Amino acid sequence: MSCFGIPRLVKPRSPAFSSLFGGPSISTYLPSSRRALHAEKATPDDLFDYTSGRWIYNEALRLSERKRVFNVPGLRLLVAQSVGRSPSDILSLTKLAEGGFNRSFLITMHDGFQMVARIPYPYNRPSYHLLASEVATMDYLRTVAGIPIPEVYGYSPGEDNAAETEYIFMEYVRGTTLGAVWTGLAEKDFVSIMRQLVELEAKMMGVEFPAGGSLYYARDLEKVGGEGIQLPDDAQFCIGPDVSGWLWHGRRSRLQVNRGPCAYVASSFRPGAHKELAFLERFGQPLLPFNRWRRELYNYQERLPSDHAENLDRYLLIAPSILPQDPALGSFRIRHPDLTHANNILISRTTDSDEWKICSLIDWQHASILPISLLAGIPGCMECGRSDFDPKTRPSLPDYFAEVEWMRPQMTHYLYLKDTEELNPLHYAALSDPQRELRQHLFEDSSRPWTSETLHLKYSLMQATQKWDALAGPGAGPCPIAFNPEDVTEAERLHKRLDKADFNNSLGRNKAYELALRRLGEMTDDWFSELETEEERANFLAHYEFGDMDEEPYM
Repeated sequence: MSCFGIPRLVKPRSPAFSSLFGGPSISTYLPSSRRALHAEKATPDDLFDYTSGRWIYNEALRLSERKRVFNVPGLRLLVAQSVGRSPSDILSLTKLAEGGFNRSFLITMHDGFQMVARIPYPYNRPSYHLLASEVATMDYLRTVAGIPIPEVYGYSPGEDNAAETEYIFMEYVRGTTLGAVWTGLAEKDFVSIMRQLVELEAKMMGVEFPAGGSLYYARDLEKVGGEGIQLPDDAQFCIGPDVSGWLWHGRRSRLQVNRGPCAYVASSFRPGAHKELAFLERFGQPLLPFNRWRRELYNYQERLPSDHAENLDRYLLIAPSILPQDPALGSFRIRHPDLTHANNILISRTTDSDEWKICSLIDWQHASILPISLLAGIPGCMECGRSDFDPKTRPSLPDYFAEVEWMRPQMTHYLYLKDTEELNPLHYAALSDPQRELRQHLFEDSSRPWTSETLHLKYSLMQATQKWDALAGPGAGPCPIAFNPEDVTEAERLHKRLDKADFNNSLGRNKAYELALRRLGEMTDDWFSELETEEERANFLAHYEFGDMDEEPYM
């Protein structure tokens, strides 16, 4: 449909991924039509509250998750101290941006020097580990791998400081998001930026780590009683617990379970499943699907946590046998945690040649070190989803390339693979593994937070039984799990129905909020009038997708 908040029938990322990598499960959202810049002179609440958009439902919950009150004079003091200045040197502190996990402020000094203060939202988990790991990751990749990443001037992973909040102070990088100019790039600039990105990935993936997990300064991990595996080339860094969102989502952050570090490839395939089993044992209860538009497909019946636990047990039975057969593909590597869109890539024009160059990769929250067979993939913003597209054949582009938007995904996908084959052969080998996608689906589906459904994991397990010889390799023996034919038929039928029904909540503009509500009301009236029975109308009202709902049982 339109961009005004009405559902579109398109296939999105998994709902669980949306909630884990974009903050808590987000309702239909209408972002602001401009950057949210609010001077501290206006009101303190402008600094503490989310002001960049609206939600059609559960708005009070979304806003409370993003409200962060802090000590403004204390923050100014710490900002100044981090760069050897006095608070009196600060000219202004303004809101720069509000993302899924953090609020950023631009600090400008009287002499023109600028820097960024970034404060996480209260719902971030694990708050200490998440911020500490991000800072260490940024520092290590910037200084050791030579990745263009903002320099960190100061940070605090805890609230025990003058600002009374966690924070990161960092370099302000002047640049344009790649997403802002993506559709208007000339072909030569487009080709150049793609190659630059692959070169940067080759640098970061060229670093091999002794274990899986996430990066930390050893001193930060020691402060919370954690023990990591030190890096052999620099003892100030170590690998500690993985900060991937799915390991800490909601009440899972309370669980005392192993989240790493994982010294062996086999052990890195299991923490997500063990975590979810522990969650189901402690908190599991029958639930309707979190995504209300899917409930009809289950006849509005609650799903049992025991069904998912059974499939998690099945996954753990086969996990030791689905490791990559090439030992090189089991080596522990790192890459940017979120290139699903191009806004985490900053570019700028060079002064001498006026060419676009990547000047920074930003937002390193949730970065994990995993076997490259699990990390490998084409960034979401570079992938062409067309089934008729041959990624190894260069698309024929017309002269007016910048105007042919439908051709761009094909060229992007092709160039990414071509450059990766040349510049990052290990990643290309992982991408070329015929069993990569199934292996990754099994790992991801067993790690995702349970929101009442087990179909995705069950379907992946069924595929594993069908492709067992290729997946497990020679000498693995028979597959230790099995499904009866009727179960397979029913799962495939439901999977096809869900695949067709999946839709992504659409985006609109803040100024169109009232229009969005009016349009939604009109659409709802139309949908309701088409229902034929009292039972259909009762179910529609009881499970209405755009009404407020209680999310606590799903957290």
